[in-house]
Amino acid sequence: MRGFLDRLYNAAGYAAAFFMVVTLLMVVAGIADRALAFGWRGTDMYAGYAMAACGFLALAHTFKRGEHIRVTLLLQASSARVKRLLEIWSLFAATMLSGALAFYAIRLTYQSWDFHDISTGNDATPLWIPQIGMAIGATVLFIALLDDLVLELRGKRVVHSSGEMLRNE
Repeated sequence: MRGFLDRLYNAAGYAAAFFMVVTLLMVVAGIADRALAFGWRGTDMYAGYAMAACGFLALAHTFKRGEHIRVTLLLQASSARVKRLLEIWSLFAATMLSGALAFYAIRLTYQSWDFHDISTGNDATPLWIPQIGMAIGATVLFIALLDDLVLELRGKRVVHSSGEMLRNE
């Protein structure tokens, strides 16, 4: 199971990187269109869709690598028992909130598909297509947080530190 979950988080990270490149390509295409009048429509909308997919798909991968911002001032000043209770409480709250986000993202995507909702821009893209990235990213984040909550409850969680504080001046 651990191998599957790690592959899931890595796959989401690779998908986020792919959509980051797509964002770049759409921005460059938009610039080229303005300069050379190719007549390409919707490049700015597609760049926005790709940027949203990139952001949501990167959440779980970033979380599992310890790269999310954590305020550890209170944790550092706490005893081991209090620190563990705060970690469990934080992970539980984050899991519940991300579960709600995933549920409503999936629901929004389904409703956009069911109502045949399309973009109001000149691209007329069915909105369920770009919303899939948000729904998948939110769901994988929920799985990652639930995974860490279970590991913390079992006493097997390893908190990764990014080392970013070491690079600050």
